[in-house]
Amino acid sequence: MNIKPSLKRTMVKFRSVSGWLSPKLKAATLLVVGLTGPAQAAELNFCWKGAGGYSMTGRMSLPDAAMFKTILTEDDISGFKISGYHKGSLLGTWDSAQRGPDATWHLRFDPAGMLFLTGGRFASFASQGWNADGDVANCGAQGFGFNSGNFGQDICVNGTYIENSSIAPDTPLVATLDPVTPDCRNTAAVSRARRN
Repeated sequence: MNIKPSLKRTMVKFRSVSGWLSPKLKAATLLVVGLTGPAQAAELNFCWKGAGGYSMTGRMSLPDAAMFKTILTEDDISGFKISGYHKGSLLGTWDSAQRGPDATWHLRFDPAGMLFLTGGRFASFASQGWNADGDVANCGAQGFGFNSGNFGQDICVNGTYIENSSIAPDTPLVATLDPVTPDCRNTAAVSRARRN
């Protein structure tokens, strides 16, 4: 991809200050930067921290123009990959580009807030299903998936619901421009299990 040198300098400056920008200001700044250069895909990262030492990292690609929409769905996303972990060890991955015809693929994302919508009944406005439906058991014999519905946020590994991974359904799941790691420690914009 050819990026103008002036846009590269702007992007480097933006990344250096992005750590202290609020999510809404980050999204607005990203949009302004995008208007000054050629059309590109926005690359967003996210990290989910479940219960019992389970976590997930992900990367989402979408056309810059999609950042102007109110709510994005799976139809707006050009690339989406997730990786699941238990205590830092890789459990499995899923790539929307390689999904089978029966794979669950349901996404709702607020680009202004840089937030995946959570807490609602599965397959509603405020839920997620990434290779895992409302029963969190259809991720395939050699698969990995994530679900957020009104019962909880949790994962599926090799066709099995991992109950010990469940956290509160309305726990925020935030996207960031910053890189993420399986321990979810290198960025402030992560979801995390609530402490009682």
